Amino acid sequence: MNDRLSPWRWIYSTGGLGFLPGAPGTYASVACVIVWYVIPAPTIKEMLLSLVLLAILGVASADRAVMKTGESDPSCVVIDEWVGQGLALIAVPHTILGGFLALVFFRFFDILKPPPIRWLEKHHGGVGVMLDDVGAGVMAGVLLHVVYYLLSGLKGAGIFHKG
Repeated sequence: MNDRLSPWRWIYSTGGLGFLPGAPGTYASVACVIVWYVIPAPTIKEMLLSLVLLAILGVASADRAVMKTGESDPSCVVIDEWVGQGLALIAVPHTILGGFLALVFFRFFDILKPPPIRWLEKHHGGVGVMLDDVGAGVMAGVLLHVVYYLLSGLKGAGIFHKG
């Protein structure tokens, strides 16, 4: 089968975003936020279920990309960014500001990889590719919830409401 037609390639590159020049991880994160924003607000259960399924497919497909390229974390694999970004978006206000803050916080943790995120990427194969982004997503989500809690006094001003 032609590699370009491989369903695994389509999954690990998130529909081809991983092959765009520049910053494919950022493109995948932005695409995730846009999809999250334009669809009706999913429940936490729906988000978690979809992210677990994507993570499983992501690990399996990333394994194939790692074997094919010989790289420990090929830049064309961006399904991990989608999963991590999705984790950062769980239960945040379904607003432009909520999505923007989740994007900024996730990319911050994903790029800088402070401990314990750096320790997670020491795993090999698809699991290693996925784990550091899962860690970045969880840390971004926690930070976002702390910020949201601290700024909740602004709720009356409409800053966190979709409108």
